[in-house]
Amino acid sequence: MVTFRFRCCAGRSVSTRTVSDVAKEAPGNPHDARSAVPRTDLVLADPRLNEAMQRLGGTTVKAAVHEAQDRARRGDIAAADVADAAVAALPETACSLHRVINATGVLLHTNLGRASLSQAAIDAVVASAGHTDIELDLATGRRARRGRGALAALAVAVPDAEAVHVVNNGAAALLLAATVLAPGKEIIVSRGELVEIGDGFRIPDLLASTGARLREVGTTNRTTLADYERAVGAETGFVLKVHPSNFVVSGFTSAVPVEALAALGPPLVCDIGSGLLARNPDLPDEPDARTTLRAGAALVTASGDKLLGGPQCGLLFGRAEIVEALRRHPMARALRVDKLTLAALEATLRGPTTPTMVAMDTTYDEVRKRAEHLAAALNGAGHDAAAVETEASVGGGGAPGVILRSAAVSLPENYAVGLRSHRPAVLGRIRLGRCLLDLYAVAPGDDQALLDAVLTWHA
Repeated sequence: MVTFRFRCCAGRSVSTRTVSDVAKEAPGNPHDARSAVPRTDLVLADPRLNEAMQRLGGTTVKAAVHEAQDRARRGDIAAADVADAAVAALPETACSLHRVINATGVLLHTNLGRASLSQAAIDAVVASAGHTDIELDLATGRRARRGRGALAALAVAVPDAEAVHVVNNGAAALLLAATVLAPGKEIIVSRGELVEIGDGFRIPDLLASTGARLREVGTTNRTTLADYERAVGAETGFVLKVHPSNFVVSGFTSAVPVEALAALGPPLVCDIGSGLLARNPDLPDEPDARTTLRAGAALVTASGDKLLGGPQCGLLFGRAEIVEALRRHPMARALRVDKLTLAALEATLRGPTTPTMVAMDTTYDEVRKRAEHLAAALNGAGHDAAAVETEASVGGGGAPGVILRSAAVSLPENYAVGLRSHRPAVLGRIRLGRCLLDLYAVAPGDDQALLDAVLTWHA
């Protein structure tokens, strides 16, 4: 209970009151809930809210208090409970984003921010949040190349690249390449690779926005080397090969390999999409940066927040003169990444196995045992739960068509809404009238948090 001391203007009398006293002694009709609501300054004097002001800021805390006061005026809560209600409504941080346990079965869920950062990357972000030597050589006291640590780590990860660069996302990498290599010229691309990358954005629109002209060759399902050969000419800026990383075309199809396209003469730019830096035997159809460069690509672009398991960024690997031309172009300044991204990227490359690859390496038996354990605990607490086999996916524009065997906890469908409102939120998927909490993308360390969320939720 919060106690307040009041002294009259002459300083002669002192009284002690609490928020409850204020609510009881409000003027007017004693039964009028609106008149009993304590003033904002009295509520903010609660030590819990005072501490929150330092941590979350006055705007956030006052908003919670005002909402609690409105609830009291409506009669939803007692006037004496305003402070408690405001404290309960406070967010964990000053940011409106909420932590979500990804139980959808989609490992790189775009709506959930794709890759979950490793602890090493998280620590690096926190450490670099203040002043850092991002563009300073501490030994000499002079200016140094921005993000040199992250770039060095990237060069080590892909030794086949003569040079590397980083921009703010994968689309930006391709945009920069088109701006520098094909101003007013043609970009030759297969019709089957004119993909939409999400939220209505399309590769052809992105490229055309730079002033380059698209020269489409082949058909949706089949493109031959002869199609490219007929299109190459004096107006060619570069040949583009885009990996269809978010769909699969099967049946009567054909595509031209990197080696053949690289021999055509103009620079070959390959957008491999998913950010796989080296070949992965579990993903045989997914192109990687090292193999693509060895095959003759002049420039490779990729995303950092997909299979690499790092922060959102666009990665560029290739010939030194091309990468340097991209790095020095004025647009590169507008597309550069901040210190937090560089810190997370370097730690991702130098640090331990990322959560993305840990999940990819997890066996079905391991996931099934976790699902069975959670289902048993929930059944014991009176919930209708069962462990079921499911199919997970990589998602996020990576490894299309690859089915990952997984397991989930099956609950009644109406659990879905309540679990989304829990903190941390738990996001599953609905299938055949059941809410499935797929464990493929859930770190084992989050199993208890997932269990607590279900146990504390009541239909």
